[in-house]
Amino acid sequence: MPGNVAEVALRGPAQLADALPYLLGFHPDDSVVVVALHGERGRFGGRIRIGIPARPEEWPALADQVAACLETSCTSRGERPDGALLFLCQDPAVGETAGAVMERLRPLAQRLRTACGEREMPVYEALCLADGRYRSYCCPDPHCCPPEGNPIAMSGTSPMAAAAAYTGLRVRGSLRDMEARLTALGPPEASHQQRELDAAGAALVPRMLVCEGRRAVRAETLALAGRLMERFRDTVPDAEHWPTADAHDDGLLSDTEAATMILGLQDRKTRDQAATWMEGLDVAPALRLWRALARRCVGPYIEHAAAPLTLAGWVAWSGGDETTARVALGRALHTDPEYVFAQLLQRACNDGLDPEPLRRGMRAERAARLAAQNRARSGSGPRTSP
Repeated sequence: MPGNVAEVALRGPAQLADALPYLLGFHPDDSVVVVALHGERGRFGGRIRIGIPARPEEWPALADQVAACLETSCTSRGERPDGALLFLCQDPAVGETAGAVMERLRPLAQRLRTACGEREMPVYEALCLADGRYRSYCCPDPHCCPPEGNPIAMSGTSPMAAAAAYTGLRVRGSLRDMEARLTALGPPEASHQQRELDAAGAALVPRMLVCEGRRAVRAETLALAGRLMERFRDTVPDAEHWPTADAHDDGLLSDTEAATMILGLQDRKTRDQAATWMEGLDVAPALRLWRALARRCVGPYIEHAAAPLTLAGWVAWSGGDETTARVALGRALHTDPEYVFAQLLQRACNDGLDPEPLRRGMRAERAARLAAQNRARSGSGPRTSP
């Protein structure tokens, strides 16, 4: 296997089912996952995860898109897939059995297998994971893959788990949990936050529509961001339980501060300058801050979350956490599919690019901006916007 994981041979559906969370970094919910295979030994390559559409009429287009993306993304990195693995992950609805989930999703599995086969990427195994059990769409042997399914191995007992522990690879809970950390707060907090967003919008938007006012709001927003970064650096949650840690971070932000930041980050230059908190000791507090701000984008302001979600994705990717980056950027594009910064970052992250060239550009821009500010303060040059 590539990346951080030591080489480990996986044999049979049981070990493949157990390996899936380690391949993604989380337990997928309501997901189609396709993993590229390379060479005679079936080395793992690129992988694609996408939500399962609720409407079956959308499945053919989804299958074609997933197969095309898998082929294109792997080929762009210089290695065309020789085959693929398919996982359909969905827990039963109320009153539904895991076996019924498998049969309901069977047409989707077949369409995905056909779409990959048409591109000469045969699907060597297709598994349905539901309610803690796996079932194979490919294996006809009832002794190996009985109709009632097989239980997924107890966490931490498989060869993949041993390899992951050896290399420090983490599984960050479920996708549902990771997305919950980026989702708007509910009542009663949401109503208080919306009132502050309304007030901040009334105060800031008219100023942001004129040049001088926009420069002033930019400076004020970045100054506030700097103070909040110091606060988040100095006050670190001591809880491992993520809801408790997030509640701690929510308590570090007043509704007024959150509203001011959210409105201010809608300015592209402000957002880009905020993105320079991107490395070293800034990574952890910045990720917590942007995540907390995304949770404050409530009610009619939900689309404003694209900016803090994209910043969360960027700082996570810059800090080496590709799993969190992909989830945050996915949420940003779900919020605003046309958000260009999120589109570019997601493509770069999925293509396995190194974030360092982007960091170098941001460092150079920040240095030039600070130099211009210093010249302006000393009176040796024209005043430049912050």
